[in-house]
Amino acid sequence: MDSNTKNNDRTLEVKKTGQGEGFFQSVREIFNYREMINAFIRRDLRGRYKGSVLGFLWTFINPLLQLCVYSIVFSVILNQPEEKYYLFLFVSLIPWIFFSSSVQGGSTCIIAYKDMVKKIYFPREVLPIATVTTNFVNMLLCFIVIFGVVIFSGTPLNPLALLCLIPVFAVEYILALGMAFLVSAVTVYLRDMEHILGIVLMAWQYLTPVLYGFNIVPEEFKVLFSLNPMTPVITAYRDILYYHKIPDLFTLVSALIMGVIILIIGWITFSKLKRRFAEEL
Repeated sequence: MDSNTKNNDRTLEVKKTGQGEGFFQSVREIFNYREMINAFIRRDLRGRYKGSVLGFLWTFINPLLQLCVYSIVFSVILNQPEEKYYLFLFVSLIPWIFFSSSVQGGSTCIIAYKDMVKKIYFPREVLPIATVTTNFVNMLLCFIVIFGVVIFSGTPLNPLALLCLIPVFAVEYILALGMAFLVSAVTVYLRDMEHILGIVLMAWQYLTPVLYGFNIVPEEFKVLFSLNPMTPVITAYRDILYYHKIPDLFTLVSALIMGVIILIIGWITFSKLKRRFAEEL
């Protein structure tokens, strides 16, 4: 058997392995680089507010300032009818900040480490995973403030409903990660994506019941709003923390299905485009 035949046999074997086990091999490889992910997360958390006077306190101050602005505009000026509107808003605003920060940060995570991408081998998926996880940790820290606001408002907490936060966290993380995979890969080829996303995320926020309740959406638009993957996620958070009830099962399932679909699309897109990252950067 000549060398060409042997090489062809090896190529066929690799292709067959890739077709059958490519996804699981990628997951195992990412797991083997978990220390690298942890290092990126620690570096980002420590360096995020480095040099500022208040430092890590900005993690809590930023959402509180946004809460104050939105509360004044919507409850005082626009006369929102919701009781305790500050709480109604806060329990949805923090999850939205996590999602939008993950998407916006995910769009530049490959470009930000372009020198490393061009010179060192590591699973490129590490970068969007680290970006989303860093923002997820920030959100969890902000939930300390949310629980403080809930207690301050006198709203009772439902222990069974609070247990549902775990699957809701998981669903939103999956959704944010899928979007981060997608935009991080596309931005390498289309640098304008970073600026386009700023406009898209602003519009997306207003098309998601973050600042208002889903009940005020006109009937003819409710089906369209339901196709927004963040609508069931925000609704679930609000059910748990504002209405202190267990979220509707259909809400959780629909959020999970949409999250998984976006994760699959993001993963496939990232896997196909990552091969030429070094060349494009």
